[in-house]
Amino acid sequence: MNPREVTPGRLPRVAARVRSAVRVGSMGGRRPAPLPEVAGLLLVILLFSRLHAAVGKDVAVATADALTLQSMERALHLDVELRANRWLTEHPALIQPAVAYYRLYYVVIVGVLAWVFVRHADVYAKVRRTLVAMLVLVLPVYWAVPMSPPRFALPGVVDIIAEHDILGGQGWREVGNGQNYSAMPSMHVGWSLWCAYAAWQALRTSRPRLALLPWIFPLGMTAVVLVTGNHYVLDVAGSVVLLVVSVAVGAAWGHLAARRRARD
Repeated sequence: MNPREVTPGRLPRVAARVRSAVRVGSMGGRRPAPLPEVAGLLLVILLFSRLHAAVGKDVAVATADALTLQSMERALHLDVELRANRWLTEHPALIQPAVAYYRLYYVVIVGVLAWVFVRHADVYAKVRRTLVAMLVLVLPVYWAVPMSPPRFALPGVVDIIAEHDILGGQGWREVGNGQNYSAMPSMHVGWSLWCAYAAWQALRTSRPRLALLPWIFPLGMTAVVLVTGNHYVLDVAGSVVLLVVSVAVGAAWGHLAARRRARD
C-alpha cells in the first residue's frame, strides 16, 4: 500500500482537527490557534491605544477633576501622595528600581498572557476576556473623568519618571499628550491586578498557596505609582473596581459564548 494513501476515516479526523485549531476561544480546555489569537489581541491593543490618545485632552477639566479628587482624599485622610513622593526623593537608591518597576511591567503582562496560553489553556479564554473587558470599560471613564496626575496637579511633587526615566523622559514631560490626563483609574495598577488575577486563576486549584504570591505584584505597583507621583490613592481604588467589573463582564461574555456554542 502507498504510505501516502489516505485511509478511510482519516480525512474526517484531519478535518475535525483543522476546524478545532482555527477556533478562537477556549472550549473544554482547548487552546485557541496562536496566530488568530495574537492578531486579535494586537488589533484590540492598537484600537485601545488610538482611542486612549484621543481622550483626556482638556487641561482645565483634568486639573479641576484632580483638585476635586485631592479634596476628597483630604476629607478621607488618604492624601499621602506628597509624603510618599518626598520619601522616595530622600532614598535615591530606590529611585531606579522604582522607575524600572513602573516601566517594565509590560514584560510581565506579556509573560503572564503567554504562560497562561501555553500552560493553562483551561483558564486562558476567561482571563483574556477579562483583559479585553478592562481595555473597553476604562475608555469611557477616561473620556468622562479626565484626571491630571499628582506630578502635574499637586504642588511639591517631583516627577520621578521624567527625571530618571530608563526609556528617556522628554516625551514624558510633554503635557499635550492626552495620556497624561488619564490618571483615573491607574492602568499600571489595573494591569498588574490583571496579572495577579490571571496567575491566581491558573494556580488556585493545583497550588492554592502559590496562587497567593502573584498578588504581591499589584501591591508593589501601588507603592510605585504613589511614590513616583503618577497616581492618587483613589486612582488605585478605581483600578480595583475596574478589575471587579471586568471579571463580571468577562464571565457574562463567556456564558453567552458557551450558550452560542451549545446552540451550534
